[in-house]
Amino acid sequence: MRPDPPERASAIVVFVLNLAGSVALLLWAVRMIRTGVERAFMPRLRAGLRTADQSALRAAAFGGNAAILLQSSTAVAMLAVSFVAAGTLGGKAALALLLGADIGSAIAVQIYSVPVEKLIPLLLLVGIGLFFNGRNRTVKQTGRIVTGLALVFVSLTMIRGATEPLRDSPPIDAIMGYLATDPISAFAIGAVLAWAMHSSIAAVLTFVAFAAHGVLPVEVAAALVLGANLGGAAIPLTLSLSAPVGARRVLLANLGFRGGGAVLALGALSVLTPDLSPLGATPARQIVNLHLAFNIAIAALALPLMRPALAAVAALLPDRMAGAHPARISALDETVIDDPDRAMGCATREVLRMGESVHAMLVPIMGLYRDWDAETAAFIDESEDEVDRTHFETKLYIARLQQRQLSPAQSRRAMDIATFANHMEDAADQISTQMKDIAKRVHAERLRFSEDGWRDLNDFHDCVLSNTQLALNVLLTGDVESARQLLEEKVRIRELEQKMQIRHLARLRESPASIETSNLHQETLRALKHVNSAVSFVAYPIVEDAGELLSSRLADPPRGKS
Repeated sequence: MRPDPPERASAIVVFVLNLAGSVALLLWAVRMIRTGVERAFMPRLRAGLRTADQSALRAAAFGGNAAILLQSSTAVAMLAVSFVAAGTLGGKAALALLLGADIGSAIAVQIYSVPVEKLIPLLLLVGIGLFFNGRNRTVKQTGRIVTGLALVFVSLTMIRGATEPLRDSPPIDAIMGYLATDPISAFAIGAVLAWAMHSSIAAVLTFVAFAAHGVLPVEVAAALVLGANLGGAAIPLTLSLSAPVGARRVLLANLGFRGGGAVLALGALSVLTPDLSPLGATPARQIVNLHLAFNIAIAALALPLMRPALAAVAALLPDRMAGAHPARISALDETVIDDPDRAMGCATREVLRMGESVHAMLVPIMGLYRDWDAETAAFIDESEDEVDRTHFETKLYIARLQQRQLSPAQSRRAMDIATFANHMEDAADQISTQMKDIAKRVHAERLRFSEDGWRDLNDFHDCVLSNTQLALNVLLTGDVESARQLLEEKVRIRELEQKMQIRHLARLRESPASIETSNLHQETLRALKHVNSAVSFVAYPIVEDAGELLSSRLADPPRGKS
């Protein structure tokens, strides 16, 4: 007996809600794992990735491990972009990182395909227990990671349950029959879904869950997965349209290898219609193994061809010609000066712009130490002048605002904004005056830091750069948890600077060659520490308002907060 139309409509609504909720949980769980890794292990992860210049295979291995930890090849790609932009990682090594990250994301799919549903309660118990009872950030975030892992398995179970009614559905059979005859459409759907989810891992896991219940024929699932590889490679490129040309070349080369390889693989599957049963005993296992085999094959073919590929991409994306910069439009709107809240919003936008300029100055400064570039030095000077002008204008704007009748909270907020501006100007001055002058002296006198000393400087610079990005997020969002993390990082930076100073003195005793750069090494560490302290100030008012700032130190968080 066929169901009545209202019953059929109700069943469709229930199915859509169940499937959408399951996929949403999957996306959130994957993000939860990545957040835990970033908060607990990102400094060490970034330091390891930056050593990838040593060899292409080493870079690919680091990229694969990082993608497994971060649950995202896109996250690794964005890190590689930042390193290339900063001049601390070459294009060839960055491309090898991305090729390895593609394999890592395929390995993550393999891990999630293991049937461990019976372990879900244990994973939840351990993860939540660590998160609520951990006394330091690493333990708490490890709990977050384990909990996220459990929720991934929960979401996959929910997807399988949601797709169960589709197994014998005539409309679904008709759609799948059509897609089996039109692999290009299936390929396009896979690419769009991966891009829309911003996660090729989540997209592939969803397709695998459908295949496991017989909803997707193997040939359709294979086309969808190949499309997801194209969509996954396109994600970081669309997120980096404003990045330097050199960084975008790396992303475009990876898109050429992974996306182009996916198109060729789709053509081979369509023409040759090979039997995929040797890849696994079940349709789901065949698709998972096909995904991994594809990415391994792409990396094996691409690694020897990276140099000509980057040269070809350079022809497609030539360096931009220098041109006149458009006039800067100030956010300091005089017409809203009598509306304190709106006026302080305008001033905050200017301070945020100052912070972005500081970040833009900080990114290339260590590259300037290694290879002096007059154009980069001029950019830093121009940016510092712009920060000085914005600082002066913002102070005058706040002074005029304070002549109005302000509430105590508004008055305190206005003072905070003015202090933010002071600190951002101070950070810009450290980069433009102190660090740029050191870089110029290194170039003029042909000085060289020791290998260990140069590695320490780059590690420290990377930590400060990461904290500057975090500070801008805190300024933009006012998030208490991020503000607390920024202040914790400030303490870690202070301890790290002391350790590096001790290591430097030990090298001086062992190697007289370090003597000629000793003062420059120490001055660079102090300047970077000063920059970090300056940008970290944005967190203090937020944490204080949340009642988590004691007179002498950061208060211990309430149980369950991280």
